[in-house]
Amino acid sequence: MPKMKSNSGAKKRMKLTGSGKVKRGQAFKRHLLSSRSKKRKSNLTGPTLVHKADQARAKRMLAC
Repeated sequence: MPKMKSNSGAKKRMKLTGSGKVKRGQAFKRHLLSSRSKKRKSNLTGPTLVHKADQARAKRMLAC
């Protein structure tokens, strides 16, 4: 059986943490920011974890 290929788009967007969870960047911070509050924009900075329901799929995309 051949090796599984990892999803190149997923590789660029997600990475595994030490405990095996999947870390991702936040969306909705590229443009049209003037209508959003300072608090909302600052809450979007920094990474967050992929939701528990999507962890298995994300790991499969990373071929771990």
